[in-house]
Amino acid sequence: MYQIGNFLQNDDVAVIAQKGAFSVIEWKRDLSVSQTNAQAAWFAAEMNVRRRQVVCNLATSPVTVQAGAMQWSVGDVGATTGVKGVGDFLGKALRSAVTKESAIKPEYVGSGVLVLEPTYRYILLADVAEWGGGIVLDDGLFLAGHSSLKHQLVARNNFSSAIAGGEGLFNLSLVGSGVAALESPCPQEELIVIDLQDDVLRIDGNMALAWSPSLQFTVERSGKTLIGSAASGEGLVNVYRGTGRVMMAPTIYGATSTPATSDGGGLGGMLPDIL
Repeated sequence: MYQIGNFLQNDDVAVIAQKGAFSVIEWKRDLSVSQTNAQAAWFAAEMNVRRRQVVCNLATSPVTVQAGAMQWSVGDVGATTGVKGVGDFLGKALRSAVTKESAIKPEYVGSGVLVLEPTYRYILLADVAEWGGGIVLDDGLFLAGHSSLKHQLVARNNFSSAIAGGEGLFNLSLVGSGVAALESPCPQEELIVIDLQDDVLRIDGNMALAWSPSLQFTVERSGKTLIGSAASGEGLVNVYRGTGRVMMAPTIYGATSTPATSDGGGLGGMLPDIL
């Protein structure tokens, strides 16, 4: 038996989202500061720059997480590599090489509680079933997910979409029924969700964070001719065509960049870069 005190009950902690096995907590203020950076920490909290963590209730579902993402666990918690043989390992290694994800994602099972490392990025909880049973992610977004979800590679429809569109040749796709925790460069409140029904979405830049695998992705000229595209000032645009959903940021945030910190060591190493 165990009892966790001064965690979720702490008046500095707020549960901001909950879905499936996952709860997202947010530390309202960073109190682990000194007098030299207290002022910067106060302004950071006012601008929503706060530590966030994912709490996993394994009694609800086993979870698969990025390698190194665990901070602590308590109770009946067991970990496996999730590798089911040489072929499975080679497939995961290939997927890691082309999607910037860790090759081995540990799977945690049991009835205890698993808490992931803090991050200053924003945590989104996505129910894959609400995306029609599949979701394609921009590189670096996956943090954790129900182990019932299958991880697959989705290839670009043409070579131009990878080179001209600022994307890689492949993306990670989650398929099945379950919830995924994603690290987003911008908060849920700013995300734009577009549902297409036999229609076309054109985006000038790499702002799509996730989309339905049913959509066809290409890179096309913004105008009918090269001269028209040049005259419009847009050039090439990312095009999503068909029936499905696209979730996009309002501007280019650099979704594949490394978070400022994820070691929970306070704001000292981050604030000079954001102020």
